[in-house]
Amino acid sequence: MTDKKSVLVIGLQPTLIDFSSPDYAAYPGMNAAKVLAGLKASEESLADLGYDVQMCMIDFGETAEAVVRDQLEQKPFDCVLIGAGLRTIPGNFLLFEKLLNVVHAHAPQAKLCFNTKPTDTAEAAQRWL
Repeated sequence: MTDKKSVLVIGLQPTLIDFSSPDYAAYPGMNAAKVLAGLKASEESLADLGYDVQMCMIDFGETAEAVVRDQLEQKPFDCVLIGAGLRTIPGNFLLFEKLLNVVHAHAPQAKLCFNTKPTDTAEAAQRWL
């Protein structure tokens, strides 16, 4: 048993994203490698702050709800962060809504937080923990 606060970070698997799509025009020069590096840095930052962090990378909906549900059923989380790529891209709106409902059903005790980019994930979690 640990006294560490636990954080589940939910985001799209960066290697599945088409960064040339018009949906990603607001993020020029972004690519999977940059997103993965930002996610890794966020995970390390959260761990350095003393949080138990679990990354949950999902697809665009084929298995996303089941993957998130499975993660939430493994253990209780104090905080669940849903990444900007799910919230800010109009084509991902319905997936975001579905994921919110999965989190609500399977982790009603968890605080919800949202980042604006991979590099401000720790700040988002700290607002609520």
